[in-house]
Amino acid sequence: MKQLTLGLTGSIGMGKSTVAAMFADAGIPVFDADAAVHRLQGAAGRVVAAIEAQFPGTSGPQGVDRSALAEAVLGNADAMRKLEAIVHPAVGEERAAFLSEHVAAPLVVFDVPLLFETGGEARVDKVAVVSAAGDIQRARVLARPGMSAGKLDAILARQLPDAEKRSRADFVIATDVPLADTRAQVERVIACLLGRADS
Repeated sequence: MKQLTLGLTGSIGMGKSTVAAMFADAGIPVFDADAAVHRLQGAAGRVVAAIEAQFPGTSGPQGVDRSALAEAVLGNADAMRKLEAIVHPAVGEERAAFLSEHVAAPLVVFDVPLLFETGGEARVDKVAVVSAAGDIQRARVLARPGMSAGKLDAILARQLPDAEKRSRADFVIATDVPLADTRAQVERVIACLLGRADS
């Protein structure tokens, strides 16, 4: 039976981490691209030296200072390309190791915030987009420590509009509903994919 890969994505504040945890709770292996980046940029992470060389003053004993790095690259397309050239290949290696570890699983999930923006949908079989109403999204994000409307707008400028993501998705999972309803949607996606995988 061929292993199916599901790309899980959604704009900031849409509840993607909550949905990823629901897949994991259901026994589906989940590769968290953000967590991989945190590991790679953490203390003794293997991209810290390269990032410091490219963006001096953005790292310390604990690894990359994400706030300092964000200031160095947000709104600067050239700087962002340079950062991605360092980070993306390393994340790709982490992804390959994850696939090797879970080669027997019938379904695996790749939790990737910028899936469409980086062309990642070409590397998965199906895509699920996590979505919520815009006002709920903004309220969730602006409640985060250190977040401002300006910072949120800069982040959203790098992300495809939610409506476009939904239009390109195989599945849309809503999070502006009770948690039990969201979990039921996740279970339906798993049942649909595993049913298809068996056929």
